[in-house]
Amino acid sequence: MRHYIRALLLCTVFAVLSGLYGYNKLFYSDVSVGGKGARKSLLPPRAAGDRREAPDKTGPGRPHWYHRYIMRQRVKVDGEGGSRPEPRMHLAVVACGQRLEETLTMIKSAVLLSIKPLFLHIFAEGQLHASFIEALDSWPGFVRSRFNYSVYAISFPSENAAEWKKLFKPCASQRLFLPLILKDVDSLVYVDSDILFLQPVDQLWAFLTQFNSSQLAAVAPEHEEPRIAWYNRFARHPFYGRTGINSGVMLMNMTRIRNTYFKNDMTSVGLRWEELLMPLLQKYKLNITWGDQDLLNIIFHHNPECLLEFPCQWNYRPDHCIYGSNCASAEENGIYILHGNRGVYHDQKQPAFRAVYNSIRNFTFGDDPVSSLLAPLEEELLKTTHTYCGKSHTLFTKRLAQSLENIDKNVPQGH
Repeated sequence: MRHYIRALLLCTVFAVLSGLYGYNKLFYSDVSVGGKGARKSLLPPRAAGDRREAPDKTGPGRPHWYHRYIMRQRVKVDGEGGSRPEPRMHLAVVACGQRLEETLTMIKSAVLLSIKPLFLHIFAEGQLHASFIEALDSWPGFVRSRFNYSVYAISFPSENAAEWKKLFKPCASQRLFLPLILKDVDSLVYVDSDILFLQPVDQLWAFLTQFNSSQLAAVAPEHEEPRIAWYNRFARHPFYGRTGINSGVMLMNMTRIRNTYFKNDMTSVGLRWEELLMPLLQKYKLNITWGDQDLLNIIFHHNPECLLEFPCQWNYRPDHCIYGSNCASAEENGIYILHGNRGVYHDQKQPAFRAVYNSIRNFTFGDDPVSSLLAPLEEELLKTTHTYCGKSHTLFTKRLAQSLENIDKNVPQGH
């Protein structure tokens, strides 16, 4: 009998202790709801804005400054209902000052022609955020289904932010820091705001499959004709190849950029991307004219094996026609991407470039793109044949006509 009572007492004590232990774990821990769902906490919630760590005020020497950017997202959840999300192409642009309309026109050209879904990364000054969100969200649903986007604040290393921001054009050097800010993005197409796609982004994205084991970016040369090129005649710093590179259209494998040690003319050892930028600026800032593009030329001068060149038709600028046509690939296949640098979309110096910009800007989604975009453009281009670029007007529509023809085959146009 004594043995029975003793065993009963031991069982009772064990049960009480087990219950207290279980309650303690439940009360002081997060429990998972639904396996893969959100985690629900039984602890008192923190007040809004409360942080576990002090605000990060570090510079590039302490590599967390780039987590401080502000992001406004308009993102749908991929894969709802258990379906596998379709892979997206990533496209980034920087917009400061009076670049809102120009950037929206670039985005319109990309969304209109692209086949696979796009994810847009828009870096803009704070006063432009609401305008971007309002404009993009006002586009018809059948257009909005083709892309998601995030709008980010401009963000530079804290101790040199003003110097980076005013380098060349306002905010243009933001592109240098994209691999450090968008740490979860593997690959990305960066374009200037004055870019217009006349061919699907998909075709540019496909260059990623052509990278060899050392290549991590693809760009077009600054010029094809050395006799009228800028870098080989005027540059006071190292540059890539014979005529340098133009960074207005840049395809990047950002994972490789983050993981590479770059050769340089400052140390005998390779430097990571985040270690390289500030010393380069300090060394060459009195010798560079085109800002961040010059810094990229210096980097790839010392690391040419990291770069893939694509033909000038992928970055066609007034320099390719202002003195007569000198882009052979465009003459053969048409212009794939139009780059209206030096403000030619907004003045009368290059009416052929302005005509393309106005035609895309004025196009309304849902209208027939051939009759509402291509036909009026061809008519306007005929008025520009008094200029050298206008004499090559068929190059401006050759690829665009093929791209618009394929819209009905690849992307439904209904409301």
